[in-house]
Amino acid sequence: MTDDQLKRMATAKGFIAALDQSGGSTPKALKAYGVPKDYYRTDEEMFNLIHEMRTRIITSPSFTREHIIAAILFENTMDRQIEGQYTADYLWDKKGILPILKVDKGLAAEADGVQLMKPMPQLDDLLARAKTRHIFGTKMRSVIKSANTKGIAAIVDQQFEIGRRIAAAGFVPILEPEVDIHAADKADCEAMLLAEINKHLADLNDDEKIMFKVSIPSVDGLYSKIMADAHVVRVVALSGGYSRNDACERLARNPGLIASFSRALTEGLTRRMNGPDFNYMLGQAIDQIYRASL
Repeated sequence: MTDDQLKRMATAKGFIAALDQSGGSTPKALKAYGVPKDYYRTDEEMFNLIHEMRTRIITSPSFTREHIIAAILFENTMDRQIEGQYTADYLWDKKGILPILKVDKGLAAEADGVQLMKPMPQLDDLLARAKTRHIFGTKMRSVIKSANTKGIAAIVDQQFEIGRRIAAAGFVPILEPEVDIHAADKADCEAMLLAEINKHLADLNDDEKIMFKVSIPSVDGLYSKIMADAHVVRVVALSGGYSRNDACERLARNPGLIASFSRALTEGLTRRMNGPDFNYMLGQAIDQIYRASL
């Protein structure tokens, strides 16, 4: 991470492209892209196909630094190449887009209304590899299902504890305590989450920098105050299952909140599209998400 990269993340216009589908979510992403499960037999074949999809997106002339600040990658993608360069190097050297790495290993079983992250015993080794691959920051996801004080406190404790380890290793961590958009008490979940986040922000050292990835809040502008906190580089939002149109409309009502969309970004893209059609549809999606992020 350089000062120029940190400045870009903090001030650039645009959004973050989430291209980090892991082993569990890759089949669904491939199906939406027009690749059914019977098209591949092994994990290696599956990851080859998803890397082909990601390569097509990243190398598209529609995928530009003028609209996209950073891209989140899966570990498998970090270790693969695009046009003879490791993915992170291609993103930064060729596109001027910051590379971010998903580091969590999935979700634990639900307890106290939340799903914590599974243990990450290899985190230090992964961060060491990420440094050699010139990764700027990291992302890790946990999920809040209901307004349970104990569970939400545990989520935020875990996110900050690991986030501080990642920051100490020289990266900007994105903490992602997602609130399920289908939670009956979503607004209450978000109010409790914000209160816990504020407690932990008050305990950070002056030099610790973090980011948040949150569900688009039920109360517009809910996260505006933490955006102004000196420790917070940026607050970004996931689409969380909303359609692109719905997600963008909701996002636009939250000044300062920018997108970090996955499914909403690739909605409508298919493997059978020819190059011009693919680039046009991707460009339309990028432009819509970019405008909502302003």
